[in-house]
Amino acid sequence: MLRIAIQKSGRLSDDSLQLIRECGISFVSSSYKLKVEASNFPLEILYLRDDDIPGYVQDGVADLGIVGQNVLVEAGCAALEVETLGFSKCRLSLAVPRGAEYNSVADLQGKSIATSYPKLLGDYLAGQGVQANLHTISGSVEIAPSIGLAEAICDIVSSGSTLLGNGLREVETIFRSEAALIAAPNLSAEKQALLDQLRFRMQAVRRAQRSKYI
Repeated sequence: MLRIAIQKSGRLSDDSLQLIRECGISFVSSSYKLKVEASNFPLEILYLRDDDIPGYVQDGVADLGIVGQNVLVEAGCAALEVETLGFSKCRLSLAVPRGAEYNSVADLQGKSIATSYPKLLGDYLAGQGVQANLHTISGSVEIAPSIGLAEAICDIVSSGSTLLGNGLREVETIFRSEAALIAAPNLSAEKQALLDQLRFRMQAVRRAQRSKYI
């Protein structure tokens, strides 16, 4: 049996469960249960915090997971990305106050930047030859400039409305992300065969979805 970890609530969770159902896999979901077993495919679903999923998959507690690529790369672990899934698309972007002067990322040299993604941001800045002071915070990143914590932020953006509502403007996109299926690095032959079956079904679902718009 395969164990797959998904986010326990939110849009990513809803889309992940819908994909599994569209693969023809039946299960009864409940807000009170943290795991549920499918009735017609050897699959157990675990409901976890998305930030924890890459580590659980790396350690073999779960065989598979569905997470945003941003979460996987930020975790920096050995879990393998095996399939992009086409939903939960977003971008990780730098933003500054609307009135701030900004011409290029070089303007952030020596500045303070608040983010929940210090690895992704640090790697990007290093590639640009920019040294900045990173403040790692777990939420409400957009408020950091208005309270004097940072001069810029780096956060996930979908529509950009949250940035606008907090007096910020997006200036650089540093990473583009979507949901991905990830796997433990050393699956048994039996579990690898089940993963291949699941991937085949997921690919068929995506082909059917794309054909609707052709």
